[in-house]
Amino acid sequence: MLQWDGGHDRRSGKGIDLVLLDIQMPGLTGIQFLQSLKTPVLSIFITAYEKYALEGYSLDVVDYLLKPVSFERFLKAATKANEIFQLRMKPQSPKRAMDFIFVQADYNLVKINLNEVSHIEGLKDYVKIHILSSTRPVITRMSMKALEELLQPEKFMRVHKSFIISLDKIISIRKGRIKIGTTEVPLSDSYSEKFYQVINPARVEK
Repeated sequence: MLQWDGGHDRRSGKGIDLVLLDIQMPGLTGIQFLQSLKTPVLSIFITAYEKYALEGYSLDVVDYLLKPVSFERFLKAATKANEIFQLRMKPQSPKRAMDFIFVQADYNLVKINLNEVSHIEGLKDYVKIHILSSTRPVITRMSMKALEELLQPEKFMRVHKSFIISLDKIISIRKGRIKIGTTEVPLSDSYSEKFYQVINPARVEK
C-alpha cells in the first residue's frame, strides 16, 4: 500500500490508515519500507519469517502475524489496529485536560499518568517517557511535536529540541541546565526566554 505521485512512490505515510506488509518483497524488505517512511503509519507484518519479529518490535508495529494466518488471528490484529487508530483520531477537548494519555509500546496501548512523568526525551523517530515510579522509561514511536500536543501546556514545557520537562518536577536551574531528580536536562537558547517567563516573570522584567 503506497501513495503514488506521477508514477513515483512518495513513501510519505500521509493519508494511509494501515499498512499490511510481508518481510521479503521485491526491491526492499518490509522492514526497510517502514524505515523509509517520513511519517510513521500503523502497520501489521504478515510473514513466514519468525526471526524478524524483534526488528518488527523495534519499529513498533501493531502486530506480527506468522503464516498461515487464521481468520480469528487476523481479526484480532485488525481490531487492535482499529482501536489504536480510533484513539489517535479522537479529538482532545481543550476544556477538559486529561491527566493521562495512552501510547503504543511493546505491542500494547500503555497508560501514562502524567503526574508521574518527570521528563520526555526525543530520539529521532522515538520518544522516551521517563516515569518517576519506574527505572525504565516507556519508549514509543512518535514525534516530540505529536506528544507535546497531548500534554497540558501549564504543566509541561519544551526546553530543548530533544527534551520536554514537567515543570513541577524541577529541583534547580543553573547555567542552562535544569535538574529533575538525578537527571540534568539542557535548556537551549531558543526556549530559554519563554521558559523563564513561565517560571520566574520577575527575572525577565529586570
